[in-house]
Amino acid sequence: MVFKRRTPKSWALWALHLIWPQGGWARSAQYVKHRVRRLPDSPKRISRGVMFGVFTTFTPFYGFHFFIAAGLAKVGRGNILAALMSTFFGNPLTYLPIGVISLKTGHFLLGTEFEENMNIGQRFAGAWRDLKDNFWAMFTDDRADWHRLEGFYDEVFFPYMIGGILPGIIAGITCYYLSLPLITVYQNRRKGRLKEKWQERKEKKAAKLAEKSRS
Repeated sequence: MVFKRRTPKSWALWALHLIWPQGGWARSAQYVKHRVRRLPDSPKRISRGVMFGVFTTFTPFYGFHFFIAAGLAKVGRGNILAALMSTFFGNPLTYLPIGVISLKTGHFLLGTEFEENMNIGQRFAGAWRDLKDNFWAMFTDDRADWHRLEGFYDEVFFPYMIGGILPGIIAGITCYYLSLPLITVYQNRRKGRLKEKWQERKEKKAAKLAEKSRS
């Protein structure tokens, strides 16, 4: 195959690049910003896609952010590709502050107490362990135990889901109003450059025709 890597990427390297992409997160952010600005759509639709993608990162539905962002962009008439790329806003460097903000907001709105020393990753792992163990319990004599999943839902998932709505809306709207003028200016400049190139080609073609007619 023409585009096949000479040295196959190992699973360890692949997992590492999920946490820290090749070139770093700053370079990846620049690439995403460049691709979003060059999308062939109106600035408003692209900015709406950015808004929905950023909002999605404040939801606890990890693994489904692409589907949620695409669905919201479809319903809200935003650019779907912009929404998908904007889920990049949620990454290993931002998920911790996003989770803490969402959890604190959710517990405040629900009138419950947020544990400052809560290990969110451990709670997620415990919930998945319950799902795995209880799935196999259906085929064995083991007894199903849902206490870790119940605790995860009451202390993490539900407060996260409720608390992520407000900061997600604020972050999404902020990114909308920040990206709209930037995308508008970029597209206008790009149109201007393309128009200048087209005019130059037109003038060169006219000059060649004039030269031929004189000869």
